Amino acid sequence: MKFRGKIVDGTCLNHFTRISNMISKLAKTCTLRISPDKLNFILCDKLANGGVSMWCELEQENFFSEFQMEGFSAENNEIYLELTSENLSRALKTAQNARALKIKLTNKHFSCLTVSVELFSMSSSSRIVTHDIPIKVIPRKLWKDLQELLVPDPDVSIYLPVLKTMKSVVEKMKNISSHLVIEANLDGELNLKIETELACVTTHFKDLGNPPLASESTSQDRNPEHMAEAHIDIRKLLQFLAGQHVNPTKAVCNIVTDKMVHFDLLHEDVSLQYFIPALS
Repeated sequence: MKFRGKIVDGTCLNHFTRISNMISKLAKTCTLRISPDKLNFILCDKLANGGVSMWCELEQENFFSEFQMEGFSAENNEIYLELTSENLSRALKTAQNARALKIKLTNKHFSCLTVSVELFSMSSSSRIVTHDIPIKVIPRKLWKDLQELLVPDPDVSIYLPVLKTMKSVVEKMKNISSHLVIEANLDGELNLKIETELACVTTHFKDLGNPPLASESTSQDRNPEHMAEAHIDIRKLLQFLAGQHVNPTKAVCNIVTDKMVHFDLLHEDVSLQYFIPALS
């Protein structure tokens, strides 16, 4: 299996660095899936066991000026690598305002993702900083556990408020309770609620709007004011919100009552899906 890519455009380089930084906040270790036209960062903890899942996707042509890969085989032209997210994020931090970035799959006594950063220099010769990130190549038989999750039809789909505002609310709620209820309806209303023996706190967001498709596909006889809700771990919601440093182009929350909350975000040309299971 072979992979090499090069980014020379400064805007693309900074955008790729931001994505890597976001992933490091969302998942300690993740799977990097490389295919001829896409890169995916994947986290597939079993939802049934209370773990979160993530599927981040970007089109390689929007970032790389050069991109070559040979996958497992002609029919399965993909590569799946397991890596520590922070190692990649740390390596890419040195690439901010760099002249070029090269990423290559190498073998230096152990399998590596080698990141070479070409920095601007006062002299005619360029300075190159190289990072060897240890990776584990995932065998073909385990790929089936790393596919995009099928999202059940949500009971309610709603646009999210400004994520920074939502984060500051959830941070305060975390001091009172370890879990919260997220509820929404087809009337553009979203509530975040915590209930303890000592206090009951609710934050209301109104006039958020609902994606047009959701309003049509959800049962016609559903009362628009009726709330769909899910009880979730507050730390998992906060971890998701803490990873969002740039307000996305589109941010939607899908609630499957008592089963899961699915966040669907679009950052320019990068999509992020994040799944938090409901507590029983």
